[in-house]
Amino acid sequence: MSTEKELQTRSESKCELCSATEALNVYEVPPTSDGSANEAVLLCETCLEQVENPEKIDLHHWHCLNDSMWSQVPAVQVMAWRMLTRLSSEGWAQDLLDMLYLDEETLTWAQAAGEGANEEDTVKHIDSNGAVLQAGDTVTLIKDLNVKGGGFTAKRGTAVRGISLVSDNPEHIEGKISGQQIVILTKFVKKST
Repeated sequence: MSTEKELQTRSESKCELCSATEALNVYEVPPTSDGSANEAVLLCETCLEQVENPEKIDLHHWHCLNDSMWSQVPAVQVMAWRMLTRLSSEGWAQDLLDMLYLDEETLTWAQAAGEGANEEDTVKHIDSNGAVLQAGDTVTLIKDLNVKGGGFTAKRGTAVRGISLVSDNPEHIEGKISGQQIVILTKFVKKST
């Protein structure tokens, strides 16, 4: 039996990531594949294009991983892990990734393509518009904030200069407002240019 026939039987002629039934292709899961069904998955054109071209990712399409990540097939688990890792800046994808369990051998295979290696090492602080914040940046408040313990309200439009990043929490930055050092949630600021 050919690899494609085996994959069609295993997947019931559906994309193994999103369950689409049209334009299915055999995808050999890198970095090494012996061409067997155990090291390949059946993908629709939409999934295949986005797997091979990360810049074309449609976030809404990948909500399908909520179901396919529970597959008992290691090759499907590897692909689900890699795509969730690519999308880990999205809260829902990170939540799914936190739930996904791979045995040691499958996890080693999933990590072998280098997916997510850099993201795990660095915490990114993102403002309300999706811009990456750096230490020393100037940000502007996008809403009035009650400063607990400070006895004042930081008004929308206030510039906070020379921010510092909270290293273990990507949602927090620190800055001075009215001479007082405070912690600010990144979702309430926008980076000034």
